[in-house]
Amino acid sequence: MFSLFQRKRVPIDPPDSVELPQGMIRPESAVSLLSPPRRQKLLEAIWQRTSLSRAQFSLLYQHPLERYAELAQAFPASENHHHAYPGGLLDHGLEIVVCALKLRQAHLLPVGATPEEQAAQSEAWTAAVAYAALLHDIGKIAVDLHVELSDASLWHPWHGPIALPYRFRYRREREYRLHNAAAGLLYHRLLTPDILDWLSRYPAPWSALLYVLAGQYEHAGTLGELVIQADRASVAQSLGGDPSRALAAPQHSLQRKLLEGLRYLLKETLKLNQPQASDGWLTQDALWLVSKTVSDRLRAHLLSQGIEGIPASNTALFDRLQDHGFLLPTPDGKAIWKATVTSDTGWRNAFTFLKVSPALIWETGEERPAPFAGMVDVVVGEESGSEETLATVPTAEISSNVSDMDRLLEMFDAPSDREMPEMTEAVPQAIPDTAIAEPEHAPPSSNTPQEPSGEHFIAWLRQRIASHVLIINDAKALVHTVADTVYLVSPGIFQRYAQEHPKLALLAKEDKLSDWQWIQKRFEKLALHRKQENGLNLWHCEVAGPRKTHRLHGYLLKDPKCLFDDVPPNNPHLALVLGTSPA
Repeated sequence: MFSLFQRKRVPIDPPDSVELPQGMIRPESAVSLLSPPRRQKLLEAIWQRTSLSRAQFSLLYQHPLERYAELAQAFPASENHHHAYPGGLLDHGLEIVVCALKLRQAHLLPVGATPEEQAAQSEAWTAAVAYAALLHDIGKIAVDLHVELSDASLWHPWHGPIALPYRFRYRREREYRLHNAAAGLLYHRLLTPDILDWLSRYPAPWSALLYVLAGQYEHAGTLGELVIQADRASVAQSLGGDPSRALAAPQHSLQRKLLEGLRYLLKETLKLNQPQASDGWLTQDALWLVSKTVSDRLRAHLLSQGIEGIPASNTALFDRLQDHGFLLPTPDGKAIWKATVTSDTGWRNAFTFLKVSPALIWETGEERPAPFAGMVDVVVGEESGSEETLATVPTAEISSNVSDMDRLLEMFDAPSDREMPEMTEAVPQAIPDTAIAEPEHAPPSSNTPQEPSGEHFIAWLRQRIASHVLIINDAKALVHTVADTVYLVSPGIFQRYAQEHPKLALLAKEDKLSDWQWIQKRFEKLALHRKQENGLNLWHCEVAGPRKTHRLHGYLLKDPKCLFDDVPPNNPHLALVLGTSPA
């Protein structure tokens, strides 16, 4: 028995000229595995969605991706499901990282923090999102596959990269959901102690990443939602996403009964995303349920099933749901949110809500309804009656219904103005103390205004573009280059600025304007934009996608140099429409 522990395996990598035994696959290096043009394009997209130096990108992203490739080799992502072909696991891993980073750019994290706190944690959140996406399926290698080497020994991923020719098969006795729990066996193979030391200094993204690695997406907040949305995008061209999202609770516990009751109501009785009166609204990141309606119906349903121990008051029920982690708390830790719902037809009303992670309710992307086409405006200052809005969530801004790989590829077609670091097999030993502190761009000058104004908007816009927080010329970008100048999508770019500057709502209220309209008017007063011959400020652009064409309207800048030192090429998918007036 002890010979199992004493046997030493000598790495042997037969040259390509040596004929392999029948059914065996030759292991490849990370450089070889990542060399195909499509995978290079995915790596380029990941590089473009960070604001790091070459050295920092290599430490935090490139080397973990290379180590992932060495473990993934030619394994498929599933036996008969998505990416069920040789190399599918590696393709899926790269795709989901690209999608997750794309989606992450629309979120200011942590939610509810000050802009200064969000800026200080920005790179940690971005890295945590990428790691969670990359590692979400890696446990499949450990528990779903039986891998045999050419020397008749078995290989497990905790042994390190495969050194001998190999063959594999799927374990017939495998437990479908076990791979979520198995990720904890392997994350240290991709993430070095230096990376873990650095990320653990940021409690919020660190805890969210650990929840994802444990398969507890319902506790991972926005980070968990981003991974699930990215997974749905990557698998949409096949049979569907990975449905292994279940709450680990005893089958007969009150915790499980509360969850099952909530799921039943949402499937059978509650109405979502109605044009006006509705029981709740599903956005990209959250399920907003009208608090009294849902709690009353949940209590009635459970009592009708003969379930005991249900709290008699709504307040006690909210506390119980929050104790079990079913509700996403407000910034001050409360269960009840106040928000205003605005439909795309102009209907508007305020409600008190329970905020729930959609991953808790729908285990697969196929089950989840389409998101609400309007907006949910979260209101702060509820106790004082203040109407100052904390954030606006434009639910249609990011498409969650990616229907095929063409739509997925559209996510990373942005032109590159940086050269991606070359792949290398060398693994760095430490992360410099200066890593991740600031992007490689000059700090704003001392005369840059610090309060919301037209000038501050331009300075903010330039900094966000330079640091790649705002991506240009992408499918859902708010900034494009067209007609050899810059095109700012309205009102999206002003709404994004307003989201990052909550104090703007107070200034706008004095002028009886919405926050984004206030900054839009300050921008127009700078006279940096071109006007049409008829005097109108806004210009139409047509966007040609793989399946349909639609229009944007926005501002054309007189001089693109106010935002770019080197102006990128024009977006080939965007065309200026002349001689028209905005609708």
